[in-house]
Amino acid sequence: MTEEQMLAGTLKNNAAAQEALYDRYSPRMLAVCYRFAKNREDAEDMLQEGFIKIFTQLHQYRKEGALEGWIRRIIVHTCINVLKKNKKFSETVDLIHANAFHTKEDMVPSIIQAKQVVECIRMLPLGYKTVLNLYAIEGYSHKEIGKMLDIEESTSRSQYTRAKAMLEDILIKKHIIDKSQYKNQYGKINSKI
Repeated sequence: MTEEQMLAGTLKNNAAAQEALYDRYSPRMLAVCYRFAKNREDAEDMLQEGFIKIFTQLHQYRKEGALEGWIRRIIVHTCINVLKKNKKFSETVDLIHANAFHTKEDMVPSIIQAKQVVECIRMLPLGYKTVLNLYAIEGYSHKEIGKMLDIEESTSRSQYTRAKAMLEDILIKKHIIDKSQYKNQYGKINSKI
């Protein structure tokens, strides 16, 4: 089924078209949810809630960009709304952890395998993980993140800086990178994570 057929069918509440749309995009969107969630079950709940929104809001898609990008934005916003609704974001913004870490400008050598880095990102406190995901991976600005999370732009910046420092420490402790490797070889977290 083509994208056009899926869109037309889904807009007419055709179950086969909805299933095709879900089957095509849900694996990648589950990966997005998984980065924000505490566990797979929470990620699957976020995914289901996100796809309900996608199906009910599909009439708003104007074909001005890729359908996958539009779906991804809804999924990311759904994840943020779930975290805010459950007050999980505000409960886990843990500034105490950050005091012991030094920050660096660049932090992850580009040779690190993405899966290992994602698993380490998931170990961060939820507030740090959320800001890191939104800024470094999803590409939102600190101003946009502040609006999404109902926090100050400066809070987003400090959460990101602290998240990078904590992530560096986790990567070193797990022997994914070592200090000498880190000092000699810099890379940035990018959208390939």
